[in-house]
Amino acid sequence: MAGAIIENMSSKKLVIFGVILLLFQALSFMVGGLIAPSPTSVMLYMANKCVDTAKSHQSTKWFMPWGPNKCEIIRSFDEAMAKKIEANNIVFAVHIPQQNMEMSPWFQFMLVILQLDIAFKMHNQIEEGALATVDVALAYRDDTLSEWTEMAHSVEQRELKCKFNTQKNYENEGRYYDCDLLPFMELGSVSHKYYLLNIRLPVHERKKINVGIGEVKDIQLVGIHQNGGFTKVWFAMKTFLTPSILIVLVWYWRRITLMTRPPVLLEKVIFALGISMTFINIPVEWFSVGFDWTWMLLFGDIRQGIFYSMLLSFWIIFCGEHLMDQTERNRFSIYWKQVGPIVFGSFCLFIFDMCERGVQLTNPFYSIWASDVGTELAMAFIVVAGICACLYFLFLCFMVFQVFRNISGKRSSLPAMSKARRLHYEGLIFRFKFLMLVTLFCAAMTVIFFIISQVMEGHWQWGSQKLELNSAFFTGIYGMWNLYVFAIMFLYAPSHKRYGDNQSGGQCIISDTGASGEEIQLTTTITHVDGPTELYKMTGKAAQE
Repeated sequence: MAGAIIENMSSKKLVIFGVILLLFQALSFMVGGLIAPSPTSVMLYMANKCVDTAKSHQSTKWFMPWGPNKCEIIRSFDEAMAKKIEANNIVFAVHIPQQNMEMSPWFQFMLVILQLDIAFKMHNQIEEGALATVDVALAYRDDTLSEWTEMAHSVEQRELKCKFNTQKNYENEGRYYDCDLLPFMELGSVSHKYYLLNIRLPVHERKKINVGIGEVKDIQLVGIHQNGGFTKVWFAMKTFLTPSILIVLVWYWRRITLMTRPPVLLEKVIFALGISMTFINIPVEWFSVGFDWTWMLLFGDIRQGIFYSMLLSFWIIFCGEHLMDQTERNRFSIYWKQVGPIVFGSFCLFIFDMCERGVQLTNPFYSIWASDVGTELAMAFIVVAGICACLYFLFLCFMVFQVFRNISGKRSSLPAMSKARRLHYEGLIFRFKFLMLVTLFCAAMTVIFFIISQVMEGHWQWGSQKLELNSAFFTGIYGMWNLYVFAIMFLYAPSHKRYGDNQSGGQCIISDTGASGEEIQLTTTITHVDGPTELYKMTGKAAQE
């Protein structure tokens, strides 16, 4: 029968193929490291204090911090008190981006973090568990002359977590609290050139609104968006890789269908892995440049989740199908104990994502990190996901160890064979072990990427330390996934070389021909439908000889 290409390809061609893949892997890192800028950019904004002279604060007037329609600005709350301006008549206005700049759809998303500058006063201290109520409105426009169009409006609460690092006395009045950054807003697309935020901190003594939050002096915002240069490199990479994986996917399945036997489990799983890789590769993000698709972040998370699930499940089945002491093979049902938790974990991640970005489709100011309960739940979710990823990798290492141990046990029979037979099987064992080590390396890098990406996603919403993944890591890991899937589909496709006419059941044909030699093939890469593997037959025959 036709064995897998990895078994029948000459060592010289296999080395050339590996070197080419290695060069492309190096290129994927270099594209991110040398061509693309850093993945994200950070911009700082200081809100201007505008005076709202209207009797009703529900008016549709927008307050601009600068320009021809600039609002009436006060420098400090002391000035407001001198002019008898109440806190409810002050609007914090922030224009995004800064003056003489404009936003671009290439930025893909925009994350905004809120920082309150609160001064210490003996008679107005921050109470334990204080909640800041923020009345915020977001508007947009695409030129400097048109009117602002409201995009979202919401009243949100953020729990203050502030520390005063010196002694609380009258001498230290005016010093600022050290407060954690607060999650504020996230947009799934940046399809407009200019954005305007009008923020109010309404005070209502009877309803206890913004009471006990200290003396707010200023509001600062931290805006984070994807770099346009990185977006273009990322889109170009996806556009280049999509046809490459799609072509080898079609070619692989065509070779499978040419076989007279039905495809076995491992071949089906490899095909499914190729489909999931193609799905995540398709550069639908190009449309986000011309359309206001705010759901693109959520859609990207779903695509990545599907690929993660398929990749992790593939590695389990891949190792399981090569455990040659395992009598039951080629049935998906025997892997439910390993694959089931992967599917369940992916479903939990999907629910978690829907609770965050799903709600943000209608309210960009919503955040699961806004409260202690939400923060603890989210952090627990991330920690559990990281622990599960590490445990999965350890379990995968154990499976690979079992496979290597079984092979080593069978390898003791090799000296009893003829030299040609022994060299053939030693070559197959070396290729198989090397591929398994490559699989472990890809699994380790995937787990590291998953953990770091989860931590980084939560960092800007709860942390105080700057954590930035460079472009080389993003493009390198993405290139590694594509190259690994490409290599698996190519090397595990049926070879055109034939060693017999019987292909039924996916079993190998071992025949002795000639006076001095044997034509031998060991299909360790294709699951056998019936009975023990040919390796057992081979080692048993060698022992009898």
